[in-house]
Amino acid sequence: MFTGIISALGSVRAIEPLGAGKDMRLVIDTPVAFLSDPPVSLGASIACSGCCLTVVALGADWFAVDASAETLAHTKLGSWTVGSRVNLERSLRLGDELGGHLVSGHVDGVGEAVSATPENASTRWVFRVPRALSRFIAVKGSVAVDGVSLTVNDVQGDTFGVNIIPHTASVTGFGTMQPGDRVNIEIDTLARYVARLAETA
Repeated sequence: MFTGIISALGSVRAIEPLGAGKDMRLVIDTPVAFLSDPPVSLGASIACSGCCLTVVALGADWFAVDASAETLAHTKLGSWTVGSRVNLERSLRLGDELGGHLVSGHVDGVGEAVSATPENASTRWVFRVPRALSRFIAVKGSVAVDGVSLTVNDVQGDTFGVNIIPHTASVTGFGTMQPGDRVNIEIDTLARYVARLAETA
C-alpha cells in the first residue's frame, strides 16, 4: 500500500526486453537517499508513477523492475522511453504518516491531461478518464494521478479537475506535464466498494 505522497522524482535509464515475449525490464535512476534511507532490499515494492512494481536489481542510484506485457498494455508504462520522468514512492510501513489517501498501486486505467490553467497561486489541471471509471470520481473525493494523491475539485462527465500547488509541481512530474500527456489513474478504493455494494443491493 502507498499514500500518494511522492518522495522522489526519477527517470528511466534503460528499457530492456525480457526473454522472447513482450515483457520489459525498466531501469530507473533515483536520488541516492531514496534508496538508502532506510535501505531498499530486493523484492521491495515501489510505486512508479502509480504502478506498484517489484525491485529485481539495484545500485546506489538506480533500481530495476520487470513489467509484464499486461502491465505495459494497461498503464502508461508501455509508452515510456529513456529519459521519461517517474514519480516514486516507497511502500507504506505501519506507523508511517498517512498524508494522502490509501493507494494500492493497481492502475485502473489510462487518462489524458486535457488542460492546465493558472488559478490564483495554483494550476487547475483537467483530466479525461475512460467512461467506465468516471462514475467512481466525485467532487471532494480522492484520486491518484500518476501516483499523486489529489482531491477532486470538479467533475464534468468523463473529465475532472484538480488544483496543483507549486510545491507539488516542483517535486513530481506535474512540473513538466503537458496537455495531451497520458496519465495513470487509480480510483479511490472506497468509491469502488461503495459502487459495488450499490450494484448488489
